[in-house]
Amino acid sequence: MNSKICELLEIEFPLVAFTHCRDVVVAVSKAGGCGVLGAVGMSPEQLEQELKWIDDHIDGMPYGVDVLIPNKMVDQSEKFDADKLKAMIPQEYADFRADVLENHDIEASELRTIDTAGSSFAANTKSDGAKALLDVAFNHPIKLIANALGVPPDWMLEMGKQNDVKVAALLGTAQHAINQVKAGVDILVVSGTEAGGHCGSVSTMVLIPEVYEAIQPYGDTPILAAGGIVTGKQMAAAMSMGASGAWCGSVWLTTVESEVPSVIKEKMVAANSSQTTRSRSRTGKHSRQLISPWTDAWESENAPDPLPMPLQPMVAEPALQKVNKLAESGHDGAKDLATYWVGQGVGLMNQSISASDVVQDFKEDFVEAYERLTGFVS
Repeated sequence: MNSKICELLEIEFPLVAFTHCRDVVVAVSKAGGCGVLGAVGMSPEQLEQELKWIDDHIDGMPYGVDVLIPNKMVDQSEKFDADKLKAMIPQEYADFRADVLENHDIEASELRTIDTAGSSFAANTKSDGAKALLDVAFNHPIKLIANALGVPPDWMLEMGKQNDVKVAALLGTAQHAINQVKAGVDILVVSGTEAGGHCGSVSTMVLIPEVYEAIQPYGDTPILAAGGIVTGKQMAAAMSMGASGAWCGSVWLTTVESEVPSVIKEKMVAANSSQTTRSRSRTGKHSRQLISPWTDAWESENAPDPLPMPLQPMVAEPALQKVNKLAESGHDGAKDLATYWVGQGVGLMNQSISASDVVQDFKEDFVEAYERLTGFVS
């Protein structure tokens, strides 16, 4: 396809798949798109294993890696100190998370003790943790490195240039887009509020053309549209408004290959577009996820205000990991509590098919949309 994204990433179709599943990365890239592996929850050793597996199975096709280095968070020091962060979490947060689980018949006394469980996420959002992941990534033939939250630090942009790897960054406002372009980012991932995970408050339909117009004085940085996009028709609509392709995350969660627990996958297939919420309960920043009693509890009057990143993940992740494990074993209370990041496009994700079939559906859907539009002017 004649798209700048295809040119930059050396791909056939400008569909970029964010996923935590190596199988999805491989399937999407081999089908003509570009799989991007989310690495923030991994140790450098785990990332090395995942990328080695990808290299062995992807047949030389392009792929990328995604990290998360926020511009604003508690304790901006580069070095990670889990005990220091642990000491910043009040006891009431440990008691609250335990109460939520115990209200659903889950024994959770161990969660009343604050420890360093869940701190790997925090470690990897620090400069030294992120650099360790990128050192691993750049030892593999990646085509793209992405920062999932904010302007990439100068050292990340420089690493991209030195390794001839394109740098992308997610954003949710026109001003953020201008800041990214001025910083030297190669690709803008413009994410509307419909997106799963971290997202802003402006809809994709409004944000794409707004960003496109805003960045014109600063050059021709290509846009990947994100936020609620789970079909080729939506992708075509976004490209008609100024995008050069699409960045999708949610649509891969219900695929056959997805790493998502089966209980949550079933919830997603059954959900409609109104059954997600922007909540700070998981990371301390607004991120869209499935509504469940867990998200409801953090919105209740007696809930403590979610802590800033990276403290809130240290509260939430140990509890949610316990929930997911019990949910998979059939515990009814845990199944009710289970949640996961997903966008409003979940209402269109009504079946579980392979990732390669999703890519093919996108291509066919895109062509149908193009033909429909040309029919209006022929």
